[in-house]
Amino acid sequence: MFKVKTYTKSTLIDELKAIRNRGWIPSSRNKKNAGALGNTLEDLLGIQENNLPLPNAAEWELKTQRKNTDALLTLFHMEPSPRALKIVPYLLNIYGWRHEQAGNKYPETERSFRQPLVYRQKTNRGFYVDIDDINKRVVVNFSFNDIDKSLTAWKNSIISRGGITLNASYTPYWGFNDVFHKAGIKLRNCFYIVADEKTINNQLYFRYLDIMMLSGFSLEKFINAIKDGQILVDFDARTGHNHGTKFRIRPKAIPQLYEKVIQF
Repeated sequence: MFKVKTYTKSTLIDELKAIRNRGWIPSSRNKKNAGALGNTLEDLLGIQENNLPLPNAAEWELKTQRKNTDALLTLFHMEPSPRALKIVPYLLNIYGWRHEQAGNKYPETERSFRQPLVYRQKTNRGFYVDIDDINKRVVVNFSFNDIDKSLTAWKNSIISRGGITLNASYTPYWGFNDVFHKAGIKLRNCFYIVADEKTINNQLYFRYLDIMMLSGFSLEKFINAIKDGQILVDFDARTGHNHGTKFRIRPKAIPQLYEKVIQF
């Protein structure tokens, strides 16, 4: 039977420092396992997956991140309001385009609406995310005149579907309070560990480097991170399946979301 070790914050920090001092450590998981970094650390600590045995453990998580990666991290999934109007199917119907696998992997009629949106940076299809400070909303806007010239056929199809302007009733948005509630659950106080990796003779190794204790998630800092282009809103839908609308972050910006950052 797996025996779970228990820690106080102080003893956990000491154990993390000891692991850091060990240098390169072989992964305890299959090389192809995306969660190998975190799983290996959990094994080293003698704890079960996603279970940090601390006082007030429900308020703390253990998060790990590879040092040299530009891959965006998903913070949480959250469909836009107004929910009752089913915004994403509307966007697919009016603004969707032929899926690259239509007629092959998917039916001939399969359409896509895949848009990672950055604050006030229009995509080649004219979409962008903005902040409405007055109404306290994260909003999605659309500029028909900024559609790239290479997308003329798609642009003309929008005209035929009545999509020159984004219908005010179907403008996607997320209220600040709703975001804070969702993010507050997903982005709890955490021990945040950054690690390097290398492979020798097909064996993956990790070296745990930076140890940070992050506490006091801040809505203001979250909104500022959107304005700084560190957090994106990512639509990922096709006709047959909505993969979920995500708030995603550039990895190095995670500590910027908290009021208190202590580095050990």
